[in-house]
Amino acid sequence: MHVFVTGGTGQTGPTVVAELIASGHTVTGLARSDIAAARLESLGATPHRGSLDDLDSLHRGAQAADGVLHMAYGGDYADPGTLIRRDRDAIQALGQALAGSGRPLVSTSGTLVMRAGRVGVEQDEPDPDSVAAFRISGERACLDLAAQDVRASVVRLAPTVHGPGDHGFIPALIAAACRAGVSAYIGDGANRWPAVHRADAAVLFRLALENAPAGSVLHGVGESAVSIESIAERIGAMLGIPTASLTLDQATRHLGNPFLATFFSLDVPISSEYTRNLLGWRPHHATLLEDLRTGDYFDPEASKRAEEIWLPHREHSIH
Repeated sequence: MHVFVTGGTGQTGPTVVAELIASGHTVTGLARSDIAAARLESLGATPHRGSLDDLDSLHRGAQAADGVLHMAYGGDYADPGTLIRRDRDAIQALGQALAGSGRPLVSTSGTLVMRAGRVGVEQDEPDPDSVAAFRISGERACLDLAAQDVRASVVRLAPTVHGPGDHGFIPALIAAACRAGVSAYIGDGANRWPAVHRADAAVLFRLALENAPAGSVLHGVGESAVSIESIAERIGAMLGIPTASLTLDQATRHLGNPFLATFFSLDVPISSEYTRNLLGWRPHHATLLEDLRTGDYFDPEASKRAEEIWLPHREHSIH
């Protein structure tokens, strides 16, 4: 299959591109810069110059492909309306190129669109009051394409996609622990957090392209419910510092970012049983706590990247 990929040079994208190529597919990747184009070429993919705002370029890339994987997402998170419109318009442009063909379009969302405080399953409707509600419009735009003979599906990724080079939520916890000399959790720390290894997520994206039925919602979750306290304890043990319970206000000061504090206070367990049974997906790489013990999370450069991402700009990326 010739796959057109957006977001192939992001944090998860290169692993997905490598998985597709290793499995015999050819990949053309959207590249908005010379650096992105060179990265795609180094992975064995062909660059396609353009951006999410260049709808004609997206249409051409999809039209020439046997299937499309849409992972790119970003912009100014202070302007969610523009984020929503940009993603929806991109999905519609990609879908229009595939309409009537039965070809696959796999779009990306995040499990944080689900209702907190209960185990979310693939058949549940997303919660319009969730912290990631701005991803719901993109989900619907993708799934609506099934009525136009597009084999459309959505992969909701866990908020922590861990593995080498992670610069997401977990490094922000580590950076805050290094600054404060204490590894913190909120309240009793029993709130649950889903996670998936990046290599396992890449396999799921491939399986979705190859086999997911039209209209499928899939959960990219290797671990349903890792307690925030257990994460804080592992971080404390690795750094040789104590752990402590904080209030939400204290956690905001500790993390330097109210958005992060709100996230780490959520109880958002997620099941992927339906996804596993549907596609035969079997996550088997390191768990989050194993990665915290054996991975590169405590390399000084990892904390530096987290500081650069989370403190000065207050911007974030939710799957």
